[in-house]
Amino acid sequence: MSLPRIVLVEPNGPLNVGSVARVMKNFGLHELVLVNPQCSITSQPAQNMASHAKDILANAKQVASLEEALKECSRVVATTMRIRKPSPGLEPPEQTLPWLLESPEPTAILFGPEDSGLSNEDLHWAQRWLCIPASAEYPTLNLAQTVAICCYELFQLSKGPEQNNKEWEPLADVTQFNAFLDDFSALLLRAGFLYPHTADDRMNKIRGLLFRSQPSKKEVATLRGIVSQLEWALDNPDKTNPQ
Repeated sequence: MSLPRIVLVEPNGPLNVGSVARVMKNFGLHELVLVNPQCSITSQPAQNMASHAKDILANAKQVASLEEALKECSRVVATTMRIRKPSPGLEPPEQTLPWLLESPEPTAILFGPEDSGLSNEDLHWAQRWLCIPASAEYPTLNLAQTVAICCYELFQLSKGPEQNNKEWEPLADVTQFNAFLDDFSALLLRAGFLYPHTADDRMNKIRGLLFRSQPSKKEVATLRGIVSQLEWALDNPDKTNPQ
């Protein structure tokens, strides 16, 4: 059973990053990825908080974008406290995390900056959104606390019976899915459905809609074939068959 990678988007507190490394090692997770970190993970505060988990920090990947952080991932869960529109709905850890462990392919959990959480654009990279239930009096959790709860739940699940006793159609990973979106976006621009000044915003919404449907590799290949055929039809209007 493969445990998910932990992805921190623009973390700004070295103490939090060190604490995240520590709780990851406490519960058997080892793959940490930081997207555009706003603090140094080699700083003394981060190292001190990591304690005996300095190896997690030493092996952590630092990348510039979520696309790079989620390379090869087929299932992604994002953490958030706020309901956004459009939204797949907020789910507690006991509903979302077993779904991650069912996958034989790489998976990830996204955590946002301490002061703002994940942006709407960030959330569109995930098929499901996780929210940890807490008191209405003060429901906002610290970054490291949120990671700790998720890691604990994953550790408990990983000790149970095998989650995946059936064959799964391999889901499209982020790289394959984005290649399709690039082609699809170009087609929509050419057809006049998208306009250059609003294309990015509309494609982010389309990304979220399609990614949450969890398309397989074969399904995305089919979609790319459809886009390719439509491009050919636009280039060769005299050769298309109207029947």
